[in-house]
Amino acid sequence: MVIIDTSAWIEFFRPSGNLAIKKLVRYALENESVGIGDLIYCEILQGTKNKDEYNTLKYLLDGLRKFDMVGFSIAEKSAENYRNLRSMGITVRKTIDVLIATFCMEHDYYLIHNDSDFDLIKSALSLETFVN
Repeated sequence: MVIIDTSAWIEFFRPSGNLAIKKLVRYALENESVGIGDLIYCEILQGTKNKDEYNTLKYLLDGLRKFDMVGFSIAEKSAENYRNLRSMGITVRKTIDVLIATFCMEHDYYLIHNDSDFDLIKSALSLETFVN
């Protein structure tokens, strides 16, 4: 299973977005089992400019397998991961990135992203990123 983070979706939908990310997302959508988590779904939809864009993105994303990413178990493991990263001198800027990464690690899912926080997490923990 491949989870596509908001940072990669932004590049995918942006006309001037990162070409490598666009190709990777397109490849995953065409060749892999792709899912979306509730946190990512929320981030994408809250960033829409108008109701038409909201409805279009909702329609496109609703075709993906959906996951509830955070419950108490993932919240606790995310807190442990955050503390472990801090003890190694690594500070992740956004808690939501630790939650998403922990969800992916706990389920052995790959992550496509365009966010340096995930690079930091990957360098110290067992986060797998999808590479073509």
